[in-house]
Amino acid sequence: MGTFEGNYQQKIIIKALILALIFSGIILLIFPNPKEYIYGLVFGTSINVLNFRLMGLTFEKAVNMPQNKVMAYVVANYFVRYVIYGAMLTISALADYINFYTAILGIFMVKIVILSSAFCDMIFSRLKKGNKVSK
Repeated sequence: MGTFEGNYQQKIIIKALILALIFSGIILLIFPNPKEYIYGLVFGTSINVLNFRLMGLTFEKAVNMPQNKVMAYVVANYFVRYVIYGAMLTISALADYINFYTAILGIFMVKIVILSSAFCDMIFSRLKKGNKVSK
């Protein structure tokens, strides 16, 4: 396992996939013809997870590179990830079997997981502090 691989990255990816499954279940309950919405969500989430993994690999490799080559490598990979997002958004906008808005929701899955995890950690740490003070 590399420097940035392992538990935390895997946990985020698994939580993002579980959240996408939950959203898919909600879509199944709400919409009468949910296929295009679920395709959009799956497409956006898979691209988001791919880009998250590529970011981890980029940082892992950049840590071991000579200092004068790091910036060019990181910036090049940054633009590659944005080209992937651009292609994904273009495909989801042009394809009638993929819903554009759920594809955008899929793009934010990893970000939602990271922010909600930080928010929950903050709430639980305050609750633990409150319980220790009251005891």
